[in-house]
Amino acid sequence: MTSIPQALLWCLSAGTVAAVLLATLLVRVRKERAGLRARLTAAEEHNSATLHGNTELSARLRATEAEIRHLAEARLPDLTLALAHPHVPVRGLLDQRFDGSDTDEALDAVLEQVSAAITKERTRVDAAAQSTLRGATTTIQALLYQVQTSLQTMQHTYDDPQIAQDLLDADFLNEQALRRVQATGVVCGAWPGLTREDSYLAELVIGATSRLRGYERVQVSNQLRDPVAVVARAVEPIAITVTELLANALHHSHRELPVTVTLQQGNRGASVIIDDYGVGMHDDELKHAMELLAGNDGLLLTQLGDPPRSGFAAAGQLVRQYGFGVHVEPSPYGGVRAVVYIPGDPLLTVLDEGARPISVMAPMPHRAPGAPRERAAVPSVLPTGANAPATPAGAVPTRQPAPAEPLAAPAPAPAPAPAAPSAPSAPSAPSAPAAPSEFAAPEPHQPPAEGELPRRRRRRPTSEQPPESHNDTLNLRSPEETGSRWAALQRGTESGRAAAQYEPPRSPEGNAQS
Repeated sequence: MTSIPQALLWCLSAGTVAAVLLATLLVRVRKERAGLRARLTAAEEHNSATLHGNTELSARLRATEAEIRHLAEARLPDLTLALAHPHVPVRGLLDQRFDGSDTDEALDAVLEQVSAAITKERTRVDAAAQSTLRGATTTIQALLYQVQTSLQTMQHTYDDPQIAQDLLDADFLNEQALRRVQATGVVCGAWPGLTREDSYLAELVIGATSRLRGYERVQVSNQLRDPVAVVARAVEPIAITVTELLANALHHSHRELPVTVTLQQGNRGASVIIDDYGVGMHDDELKHAMELLAGNDGLLLTQLGDPPRSGFAAAGQLVRQYGFGVHVEPSPYGGVRAVVYIPGDPLLTVLDEGARPISVMAPMPHRAPGAPRERAAVPSVLPTGANAPATPAGAVPTRQPAPAEPLAAPAPAPAPAPAAPSAPSAPSAPSAPAAPSEFAAPEPHQPPAEGELPRRRRRRPTSEQPPESHNDTLNLRSPEETGSRWAALQRGTESGRAAAQYEPPRSPEGNAQS
């Protein structure tokens, strides 16, 4: 009886232990299942994130490839075009999400390196081209100066009017070629090519005008108070600058319209003001012209257009080298106004008109009514022989006026006085017959006595001549007779120069080599 309960007790105890063990195992299994589920969820989330990241990475890679293609196909061509034409814009990023990123910085670095390489290569090629042109223009310019000297020598050699006219035409064409070659050489860094003496500003402007086709349209007004002159080293540069500005004015205005040039004197310098009545310039053209006239360094031949326009560029190079100024603006007449300002220190000086008279081709300054004239009117024939006044070396000989006579009845011409003996070193040459003046009739004179030098008699003032003498002479004179008289005048001038033993004066055009 007692063994059955004990067995049952042991069974119950074993069942209880088994139940506890099973419960413990069940709890552990549940925990493991929960852990597995959590790890599975994390793995799924990670896999999803990986897939999303791969998708974003693929999209970014495609966008980067598109940016690289955009750089190669669009931005680099824009950059090369903008280096030649600064107004052309360079396109930016194709995808703005790259703005400020490492990719953007890398692409900008590529653009900067390509720009630096292209600029360096363009500068090297342009410098080589300028060096080649500089050498060629220097040689051609020297040859053209030799041609000019030969033409001027032939003009003094041949007396035939037709030959003289042909030589003048050839000399003018040679001058056109010389001006183009000279401007091109200056743009390429060459020296202007001439060394001159101090020259009056009015003479300089007339010389610049004579280098151009259509020079007869240029009207020069001299408003200078003093005999202002340009120092020797700046004469040719300023002449080139004025020539190019006048060429621009003549080219862009109608052939029947004038181009006015005004010479003004200020407190600190002098100015040459050029006004035309042409088509004018737009704002962007004026801006580009001022950039060229500023004479900035690094000017490239490719910036001068096709075909190259070297006028403003040559003036800008001379402005930078010699220190004067050039300004262009719209003219009140509808065209363009160009102003060349020449500072008094150190480019201007004042010459003595008595020791070095101004050329008769230069415009006379406008004086107030009643103001004395600084330069008297000149007779039509140069004095030669023993009565010729002494001319300083290098000065342009001018024709001296006859002394004024009272309005009383003219006295009979005095007998010729004995001539002063000439110096042994300057033997006298017989004077050629000079052309009679159209404005003053010569007084009758006696032939010189044996052993005397020919003497030129004082001419009667114009006011004492019969009013009809000039018109009759002018109407009856044929072109052949006029040509023969000019030839005689030229021969007489040459013989007078040989007798005085001085160098022929420089051409007023300012083109003869010194």
